[in-house]
Amino acid sequence: MARHLATRRLLHPGGWWLWAGGLAAAAMRTTNPFLLAMIIVVVAYVVAARRTSAPWARSFGSFVRLAVFVVGFRLFIQILFGTRIPGTELFTLPSVALPSWMAGVTVGGPVSLESLVFAFNQGLRLATVLICFGAVNSLCSPYRMLRCLPASLYEAGVAVTVALSFAPQAVIQIGRLREARRLRGRPVRGVAALRGMALPVLEGGLDRSVALAASMDTRGYGRRTDVATGVRRMTSLATGLGILAVAAGLYGVLDAGAPRALGLPLLGAGSVALAVGLFASGRRAVRTRYRPDPWRLPEWVVGFSGLAALVGMVAAARLPGGEAALDSFTVPLVWPALPAAAVAGIMAGLLPSAVAPHPPAFLGVAARPTASPDGAPDDAPDGVSCPGAETPDVVAA
Repeated sequence: MARHLATRRLLHPGGWWLWAGGLAAAAMRTTNPFLLAMIIVVVAYVVAARRTSAPWARSFGSFVRLAVFVVGFRLFIQILFGTRIPGTELFTLPSVALPSWMAGVTVGGPVSLESLVFAFNQGLRLATVLICFGAVNSLCSPYRMLRCLPASLYEAGVAVTVALSFAPQAVIQIGRLREARRLRGRPVRGVAALRGMALPVLEGGLDRSVALAASMDTRGYGRRTDVATGVRRMTSLATGLGILAVAAGLYGVLDAGAPRALGLPLLGAGSVALAVGLFASGRRAVRTRYRPDPWRLPEWVVGFSGLAALVGMVAAARLPGGEAALDSFTVPLVWPALPAAAVAGIMAGLLPSAVAPHPPAFLGVAARPTASPDGAPDDAPDGVSCPGAETPDVVAA
């Protein structure tokens, strides 16, 4: 029993983000409703198998509701303003005549079954992408991912972490002030309550800012080693060119009509240049990590299982008739096919439900997050006192 509990750990957030990013990229390459539905089922099953009961793990339901709203809103826009696709007419709305300079835009008119199916497929693709990123937000804490950034992006990660922690801390402070005023018999609603709580909330925010600045200065935040000017310029050039190449390569991978040379080759070259630039610039930042997340075999399997879905979509598009199978045509309205390569890649996304380690059971004992002295949310397991867990990245002075 003790050995079994010792194997429980949190998967590295980078593995979950690679998995979700691969599935989201695969969803962006198709409008086939069957393939998109398979991606949603795979994501939901993995979330149900590996989600904890921590507070941040409850966001998946919100993303699902947002996805349903997106599909409904896309249908609503198509009914009112969409292109009038000929076909099986379902009903007709009163139309409005528009001036000639608004050619192509319609208000009302006949609504066909083909136009609704087209709008549903388009909305389902965006909804699937939202569900994929909702899954990764419920499987790993966003603060853990920010703290795993490379050393060269350490300052940006700290800034984003502080920004993300501001709103939760302000809400907690307002709740405490309301409870204190309620116990003292003072109003907690209306203008009088707002006037009585505004100054304490502002004062508390300033105190946390001063404490955060003092703790960062004590830990040597922002101190860097001396690097030659030429090396620094070459590092910046490699990083900038790598970012541009990765952006162009992602466009080539996601757009089926882009040239083949603009896809995977450019993405691979850009990734190498970006990695070299980040590694070289990271040597300037002198810091240590407190309890770093390990990257082991399960992380590799989880990351590549998500990328397998994207590879399956790309392989299916390269096969004869693959483009027609990935893009469901509505004129004429026919049942979409299921490419074997795409289905196999999507099914590989189920591997995290069996390969990813089970999260520690004590994560769900206490669902109340704590706050560190510098105002950053404590990312240690809930209900467990772990000194220093709120500051995993400590700069070596």
